[in-house]
Amino acid sequence: MIYFIIIDNNKKIIEESIDKVLINYDIDYKIIDKNTKDYLTKDNFKIYILNEKELELAKTIRYELDDWQSIIIMIGNKIEKLIKERLFVLDYIDTNDNLKMNMERDIQIALKNYDKRPNKLKYTYKKTIYNIDYYKILYIEKEQENKRCLIKTKDNTYYIQSTLSNLMKQLDNRFIKCSKSHIINIEQVDYYDINKNLIVLKNQEIIYSISGSQKKKIQDKLRSQ
Repeated sequence: MIYFIIIDNNKKIIEESIDKVLINYDIDYKIIDKNTKDYLTKDNFKIYILNEKELELAKTIRYELDDWQSIIIMIGNKIEKLIKERLFVLDYIDTNDNLKMNMERDIQIALKNYDKRPNKLKYTYKKTIYNIDYYKILYIEKEQENKRCLIKTKDNTYYIQSTLSNLMKQLDNRFIKCSKSHIINIEQVDYYDINKNLIVLKNQEIIYSISGSQKKKIQDKLRSQ
């Protein structure tokens, strides 16, 4: 089940776009435009279509609920202001542009993430099976004195017997190997201080000595959020 949560005055156009795209998919979906908060914590795949005035709701979804998996599409005419917010938004649709065409395109892109994007790191360590949500991972660090890596999440620390290179093959494109000893989740970056060459994560931990070859990639990833 997919929940489309719409908060915008162009509800009719958006609903028509959703119906037109979803007719080609064998997917159950529900369109919601009221009592939004009742659906914020549901586990179903969610696509939020929000007016730019709902910026605080978008922040709540990302930062208070720590939901970085749901898709957010924003509509308005103050696009430059919205882009400065690091909310991992799929698209910002200008109301002066072709709303119907852009909405249909964005919904098709969003659906590519439905049940297709790997969302857990699955492995066995010391006879225990682990399934760690990707979005919860802050960083992965190679320990210096042995062959294991430390996986740091917001709430816990885990260990895995692996190299960083092998782990990168299992992870998706939200992860960057930023140095010889660290992989970071770009969605968990608060900011990147280019002058000091360090990354501050959302839990305020700091990653130092960023590889020179990765600096531009990190900047580009942060700008796209």
